[in-house]
Amino acid sequence: MKEIARRCNVSVASVSKAINGYMDIGEETRNFILKTASEMGYFPNSSARTLKTKRSHNLGVLFMDEAMSGLTHDFFNHVLESFKRTAEEKGYDITFTNGNISGQKMTYYEHCRYRGVDGVVIACVDCNSEEVRELVNSEIPVVTIDHIFDGRIAVVSNNVQGMQELVSYIYSMGHRKIAYIHGEDGSAVTRNRLGAFHRTLHLQGIEVPDEYTIMSPYRDADGAAAATGQLLDLKDPPTCILYPDDFAAIGGINEIRERGLRIPQDISIAGYDGIIVARVLEPKLTTICQDTEAIGRIAAEKLVNLIEHPKTALIERYTVDGMLFKGASVKRIEPSQSKNKI
Repeated sequence: MKEIARRCNVSVASVSKAINGYMDIGEETRNFILKTASEMGYFPNSSARTLKTKRSHNLGVLFMDEAMSGLTHDFFNHVLESFKRTAEEKGYDITFTNGNISGQKMTYYEHCRYRGVDGVVIACVDCNSEEVRELVNSEIPVVTIDHIFDGRIAVVSNNVQGMQELVSYIYSMGHRKIAYIHGEDGSAVTRNRLGAFHRTLHLQGIEVPDEYTIMSPYRDADGAAAATGQLLDLKDPPTCILYPDDFAAIGGINEIRERGLRIPQDISIAGYDGIIVARVLEPKLTTICQDTEAIGRIAAEKLVNLIEHPKTALIERYTVDGMLFKGASVKRIEPSQSKNKI
C-alpha cells in the first residue's frame, strides 16, 4: 500500500479508503488509485483486512426448506441470487450456513462463529427450532425473510395484499365456489394467506365450506394432486382451486387432466409465486408474482447497514408487494353457476 501511495502521490490512508470502498474520497482519485493498484498487481488480502477492520466481509445464509430442494427452489433461488448480487456490490461474500463441518455437528450459531460471518440472513427454515432461536437471540446481526422475530429486521412478502388481489380477481370472474389448498398450518405465510382468503370472500358475503380448504405442503406436487382429487370428488365441487404455490399447482394440473377435464373450461385454477414455469404453461397460470429481486436486495441492504451502522440502523419490518399475473387459467363464468350451498 505504501508503494501504491508513492506511485499515486497520495497518503496510505487514501489508498486504504479507495481499496476498501469508503465513500469519503473523490471518485477521480479512487479510480486512479485502483487503476494503479491493478497495474502493480496488487490484490487485497481478506485475512489482513479482517484483522484491521474486525470484519470478515462475509454474510451467512441460513436456508433449508422442508423438501431439501436447496438452490433448486423456484422462489428462493431468485431471492438469494438478488441477495448475493447486492452483497457482492457492497463488498461482501456469502457463506451458506448449516449444522455440519467435515462431519462434525454444530449448531447454526456455532457454524456462524466458526466461519466468522458479520451477519446472517435467515430464509425458509423452521423458525421455531431451538437452533434458529439461539442464532436469532445471539449477538450476530440477523435479517429474516418471510418471518418476523421481535427485535430483528424482517423483509416479508405482502401475502395479505397478494391473496386479496388474487381472490378478488377470481371473484370478479364470476366464481363463488372457490377452494384453497394451502401450505403447512402454523407458518406466518400460511396464516396471512389463509386469513386474507377467508376475509376477502367474507366481505363479499361468501362463507367458505370447511371441505374447501385442505392443507398440503408447499412445493409438493403429489400432495396437491391428492388434494385436488379430494375436491373434485365432492358432491358440490368448487369451480376454482387455489394452490399454495405454482410448483404445487403443476400436481393439480396433472390430476385434473388425468380425469379428462380441461383448464379452464371445466375447472379454473390459480397458483402463487410467479415462477417462470407458470408463465409458459398452457394455459398460462393465473398467479401472484412475488418481487424476488426486491426481497433479496432489501434483505442484503438492511443486513449490511445493520453491520456497518449498528447504532443508527432501524429494526423494522419491510413489506414487498406482489403483482397479479392474470394468465389464462381462470375462466369467466356467470355467478349463478357458482353459488355455494351453505
